[in-house]
Amino acid sequence: MDLETIKSNDQEFAKLDEFNKIQWITDNTDDIYSPTYTDILRVAFTSQFHRGKLSDLVNLLSGRNFETRDYEEEIAEKSYDRLHDGVLKFINKTNYDRYMMILKSAGIIDASLIRSDNALNFAYALFILLRDKGVHSNTIETVVRKWLVLSILTGRYSGSPESMFDYDIKRFNANDPEEYLKSVELGQLSDAYWEHILPERLNTSVASSPYFKLYLMAQVHSGDKGFLSSQITVGALISNRGDIHHLFPKKYLQRNGHNSRSEYNQIANYAITQSEINIQIKDDAPNIYMAKILEQIESKKSVIGGILTKEQLNESFKQNCIPEEFVNYDVNTYYEFLARRRYLMSQKIRDYYFSL
Repeated sequence: MDLETIKSNDQEFAKLDEFNKIQWITDNTDDIYSPTYTDILRVAFTSQFHRGKLSDLVNLLSGRNFETRDYEEEIAEKSYDRLHDGVLKFINKTNYDRYMMILKSAGIIDASLIRSDNALNFAYALFILLRDKGVHSNTIETVVRKWLVLSILTGRYSGSPESMFDYDIKRFNANDPEEYLKSVELGQLSDAYWEHILPERLNTSVASSPYFKLYLMAQVHSGDKGFLSSQITVGALISNRGDIHHLFPKKYLQRNGHNSRSEYNQIANYAITQSEINIQIKDDAPNIYMAKILEQIESKKSVIGGILTKEQLNESFKQNCIPEEFVNYDVNTYYEFLARRRYLMSQKIRDYYFSL
């Protein structure tokens, strides 16, 4: 619904200051975080009441006194005022813009990179809470950025999130935010998580996996270039819908007995690359097309992409979490490659998280 429709259908609302405060949304082009009405209520309620269960909001707006179990008009009036303030803080352009900057600074440059509305909602509620508490802006940015990524890494708000919203917002309100973040890190992101749990979670053929998205966010955050690209970054490719390339080409694997989608579409077999490089690779085995890359390094004549030095090739491998042995790989080493790359992807995500 556009502003002109609101003006014509609800002239009384159009005269209010609240209407003036939402007009900036018309010119907003960001689609990374597109909250629904329920999302706005959840963030406003969580940030202002320091609770996570929307059923509590219903009770508070009804005037429920949780101690006496009576209903009081004064509580209802104060609850409406607090919710009103929370909604205004949610739609405040400065708040929203600063939150968007935090998301983008974490490598979230496109809506396709994050599918967890719950994680986005809690992170925004946390941002507003910390601003209300007068926490330094640098601390807010670090805590919100890391908490968002941590919550995705651990699936903290997957499924029914209200109990975890309630638990976390109360502890962020009562404790030093950096100390609470650190305590959850120590409990959830142990060495075992990075060495074993995350590599196993990367063992999937679901391209929408949050762990693959985190890997791409890590690449964007690091300014990595696409596979075998000399200049074009992963960020630019994602923004322009670059190809997700099979490092072991799909048809090559199918010709060699790997006909199941769960085999050839493993996310450890994916890399972002330019479409022209994808086409040039065709359906060759890695050791075949990498031989062409090594030849072009010797001849300095481009055949596939723009890699012309061994240093560039090594850097491309490093940025895209590809083992050096890849130049020799064929179908016989496919599973070895997947296991090795999952580990490297996990370590990249680890380095990314601790650099936030």
